[in-house]
Amino acid sequence: MGKLPAFVSLSGLVAAVVTACGSRTGLLVPGPQGGGDDGGAPSDALPPLDVPEPPDGPGDCPDGASTLVYVISSQNELFSFYPPTATFTPIGVISCPDPGGATPFSMAVDRAGVAYVLFNDGLLFQVSTLTAACTPTPFQPGGGVGFSQTFGMGYSRAPSGTGELLYVAADNVDPAGNLGPSTLATLDTTSLSVHVIGQFLPSILQPELTGTGSGGLFAFYATNGGGDSAIGQVDRTTAAVVAQAVLPGVAQGAGWAFAFWGGDFYTFTAPDQVDTVVTRYRPSDGSIATVATTPGQTIVGAGVSTCAPQR
Repeated sequence: MGKLPAFVSLSGLVAAVVTACGSRTGLLVPGPQGGGDDGGAPSDALPPLDVPEPPDGPGDCPDGASTLVYVISSQNELFSFYPPTATFTPIGVISCPDPGGATPFSMAVDRAGVAYVLFNDGLLFQVSTLTAACTPTPFQPGGGVGFSQTFGMGYSRAPSGTGELLYVAADNVDPAGNLGPSTLATLDTTSLSVHVIGQFLPSILQPELTGTGSGGLFAFYATNGGGDSAIGQVDRTTAAVVAQAVLPGVAQGAGWAFAFWGGDFYTFTAPDQVDTVVTRYRPSDGSIATVATTPGQTIVGAGVSTCAPQR
């Protein structure tokens, strides 16, 4: 997820936050499904994350251990990130032919190492994770169904058990520029068609997504008025947020991204509005640790193959 879309005014965002905030649930929007007496969304009652492991035995990812996380910055720099050492390696500056001067907004990476980079004007590009070479796609903003111009995205293993699907989370904005509850969908990267699943429930705003090789799907979103954040486990068939882990003090700031590798979640946030801070959340013990920073680079997209290590 990149910087706030150009068409969202700060006043519109403030209005959306004020409308959305419960006293403890931040950007989880209260509504008829709320479970608290104070009108808050039922996040307080959500169970902890359950990150399933893939079945033992040979799979279709023999080189999974060498899989990296890839990140893109709003400065157009593509990097790889190796979680065990928390190190970044520059790959190159992408040069996507976007005449409007737009900047990267979100990214996902498939099993073949192809990155799909969304710009904040809604154009989608294929980017090589080896060379940073950029190729336009014929994807049209809105996906032909009035879908959001900007969205978070991440791959998850397909329900059939083979292959993977690209899930996207739309940033819904009304004509006045106010952010509304986000919508989950899939994006077919062959036909470039969008299939809408439904609105996230409880409602969340501007989530970034990551998935797992065992078919899990997770969202990263702001809470507590933006001062904290959370990771939510998402039912891929209904868009329901069924479990949650709160990350106190992890503020998304000017740009944010999200990835799963080796049993842990990695968040990329810019609380000072420029430099990205990398935070590791370990669901096995609930620990939260800052593991790296990227001075001068604002990471706005992260992608990792579903072949990456799962534990």
